[in-house]
Amino acid sequence: MSFGVPEGYDERVRPRPLGARIRTRTAAVAACVVLGVGLIGGAVTGSWLTGKDGADSAVSAYVTAGELWHSVPVDQLFPPTVQGQGAGPGGADRTWTRIAVAPDSGCANAFDPLLSDVLAPVGCQRLLRATYTDATQSYVTTVGILFTKADISTMTALSTRFKNENLANRTDLMPRPYAAKGTLAAGFGDKQRASWTVSVLTDAPVVVYAVSGWADGRKVDVPEPADEAVTSGGTTAPAQAGLGNEAQGLADRIERSLRKTVDSPSGTSETSDTSQTSEKKTS
Repeated sequence: MSFGVPEGYDERVRPRPLGARIRTRTAAVAACVVLGVGLIGGAVTGSWLTGKDGADSAVSAYVTAGELWHSVPVDQLFPPTVQGQGAGPGGADRTWTRIAVAPDSGCANAFDPLLSDVLAPVGCQRLLRATYTDATQSYVTTVGILFTKADISTMTALSTRFKNENLANRTDLMPRPYAAKGTLAAGFGDKQRASWTVSVLTDAPVVVYAVSGWADGRKVDVPEPADEAVTSGGTTAPAQAGLGNEAQGLADRIERSLRKTVDSPSGTSETSDTSQTSEKKTS
């Protein structure tokens, strides 16, 4: 709760002998001030004790986020062009271009079986996916937004489990790519996955993930989680190619865009290419 700043008294008032009339006015003013402070203090104390304003705001934002899959244009959730300033190896800039958007669907076959089991407690309301390529068309990255059916406490429990058990770095818990026919990602299958990241949000019923690989369809024997692949001095093929940066950088920008959309559902995403049409819906 916020209050307007009260007007101050005239600083030109000087101490001087006061008559009965002045004393009466002073007493009245003092009483009003005391009463006003009491009312304000009571309101603030009540709000502080209940925490209602903050809780209501958080719940409202959570509910809003859970409804975005059918109320926001796909171009706002997955912009045609995404800028990644400083997202590449060594702080290099990145630009990703969307090459395919999957039809909105359930979660069947979207994750490795064990990852599906881990995500089962939060449910699957809707899954949205898009695949991007970098400016050189050397890499392809699928980014996904899983809208769950879970409440805040269930999402928090899942997030805690991911952190405590290091689930996001297990190679048997990887999301799967979206391989669109007739695109650079046509050969982007399970064996082509090089790096990935999974982020469980707690302020929205959403899981954001990304998985990257080479655009030429080469197989990867040992995929590496993004947070390890981006470590300076990495010697693995995904690390040296910057594929960890591809997955992590794109997932991070899509997540930022999603959060901004929650704050201003009618606004445009900071990563959107405004020259592109935004009429197509995800529903």
